[in-house]
Amino acid sequence: MGLLARIAGPSDVKKVPVEDLDALAQEIREFLVQAVSKTGGHLGPNLGVVELTIAMHRVFNSPHDTLVFDTGHQSYVHKLLTGRQDFSKLKKQGGLSGYPSRAESKHDVVESSHASVSLSWAHGIAKARRVAGENDRHTVAVIGDGALTGGMAWEALNNIAVDKDLPLVIVVNDNERSYAPTIGGLAEHLAVLRTTRQYEKVLGWGKSRLKQTPVVGNAAYGTLHGVKKGIKDIIAPQEGMFEDLGLKYLGPVDGHDEQAVEHALQRARDFGGPCLVHVITEKGRGYQPALDDIADRMHGIGKINPETGLPFEVSGRIWTDEFAEEMVRLGAERPDIVAVTAAMLIPVGLDKFAEAYPDRVVDVGIAEQHAVTMASGMSYAGLHPVVAVYSTFLNRAFDQLLMDCALHQQGVTFVLDRAGITGSDGPSHNGMWDMAICSIVPGLRLAAPRDGEQVKAQLREAVEVDDAPTVIRFPKGDVGDPLLAVRREGAVDVLRDSDDPEVLIVAVGAMAPLALDAADKIEAQGHSVMVVDPRWVLPVSPDLVHLARRARHCVVVEDNLVEGGIGSAVVHALREDGQFQPVHCFGVPKTFPEHASRSQVLEQIGLTADVVSTEVSRRLGPIA
Repeated sequence: MGLLARIAGPSDVKKVPVEDLDALAQEIREFLVQAVSKTGGHLGPNLGVVELTIAMHRVFNSPHDTLVFDTGHQSYVHKLLTGRQDFSKLKKQGGLSGYPSRAESKHDVVESSHASVSLSWAHGIAKARRVAGENDRHTVAVIGDGALTGGMAWEALNNIAVDKDLPLVIVVNDNERSYAPTIGGLAEHLAVLRTTRQYEKVLGWGKSRLKQTPVVGNAAYGTLHGVKKGIKDIIAPQEGMFEDLGLKYLGPVDGHDEQAVEHALQRARDFGGPCLVHVITEKGRGYQPALDDIADRMHGIGKINPETGLPFEVSGRIWTDEFAEEMVRLGAERPDIVAVTAAMLIPVGLDKFAEAYPDRVVDVGIAEQHAVTMASGMSYAGLHPVVAVYSTFLNRAFDQLLMDCALHQQGVTFVLDRAGITGSDGPSHNGMWDMAICSIVPGLRLAAPRDGEQVKAQLREAVEVDDAPTVIRFPKGDVGDPLLAVRREGAVDVLRDSDDPEVLIVAVGAMAPLALDAADKIEAQGHSVMVVDPRWVLPVSPDLVHLARRARHCVVVEDNLVEGGIGSAVVHALREDGQFQPVHCFGVPKTFPEHASRSQVLEQIGLTADVVSTEVSRRLGPIA
């Protein structure tokens, strides 16, 4: 029986003899590679925090002490050490979530996978515990250097620093990466911090010495203050930023030396106030294919061969590919087009544009708010920025979209990848809010392409708009064959025609195949159906309103929040035009769907051709 199999909770982690901790770490890494290669998931981040997570559970007492993980990409080791070792259905329906989950364990607190929030959560928890007089409980926030590029983290640090007596420990997991290498001034500052190792070597302190006492403040281990201070001030005057804020700084610590990390955490725990522990780790540690993956160290993978790290199946052409290639073509034609991303250059498909036009790409780190306002400034100065983010992350920059971009009528194009139901990444990653929130922005125009050809065509149309924000949104996954229109009525594509339609189905974006399948089933019941793709769904086109006059019933199918979505906008437009036929809206209910495959989630919420056709036929009633 291996060491890992004997661990049912944090108390068992504390019982592991010190001499067996390296073996436990090795077992965990082997488990992760074998398990995650079968299911897919976040492999690289978890391989990097094995010793750190072991040390946290040996020093602190979860759940009495609260552990908060930023984003949760690195929470698999925490799951293993808190008794969750069945990874056979990781990220699948009925299995473990890919992120911390309160439903799974009392040891999980923050389950949103949006970055840069852990310090605010931890600050709030620690303050509440102090108000309640629970002074024996510690709060620990684990945040990566990538997440520290987000402004919310610095808002939290600014406030934490003045709460001098809070038992709050901040662990900066510094692996020089988020999805990709961390950029910006913070990254450069942390690089300076890492140079403390240089003066450790000057003083002759090797790994054995580092195990005994961690770096404190920027001073090296031991008590030779006069000598080491002189060397420190010359080589690495790094403590200024954190300690000038009022935070005690410990580090940097070798994050793969469990005893060094454990000792640093003990010092932080006993400090009596907010303390920041700077831990240096290696993303993908112990798995050579991850270390060889220079792009993102296998941040997130599908099913792979654990021996080689290669995928078992080569995926087909995905929606992102269509955007990526068209951006390169547009870049060649228009030197004013620039690309902006928030630490996700590769996932959103801007890597090809960056290779072709490196001086026309800006990666702001995990700072969507800054990205949008900066893009507005670039637009004002004569460029046309294309801001590419995941749909769910646009939520974080709504105020900037509204007040900085739209109010000032700046021509900025937003490309929203992973729109609609994404499924396996859980509730916080579904891109189900973008059309609802965009619908209230004055002047904004939003396109929902139905296929890859339309992604390219509508991207070109979007960047021609220079006096308002434009949005292009498309889903995750493989893109199907083009759906050709029968004809175009003004701005609207007619996908299925009818001279006298009883039902007009408005197919929003990637819902077009579902709408056509539903139309077949409705027609089989004896009803005539027309199916249209508005292409630009916001604002509602007068051409769509005109077509609706011919139909006795309208149906809107969208993979967005049904309340306040495109269906609601269509209802409003028809009523404004004096049309009062029934409008049947199908979309995502106002809930947080649990993790499952995209198709399973769509079935759960009733967004299938069978459900749509059955419900529409029921509402139409029998044929006279």
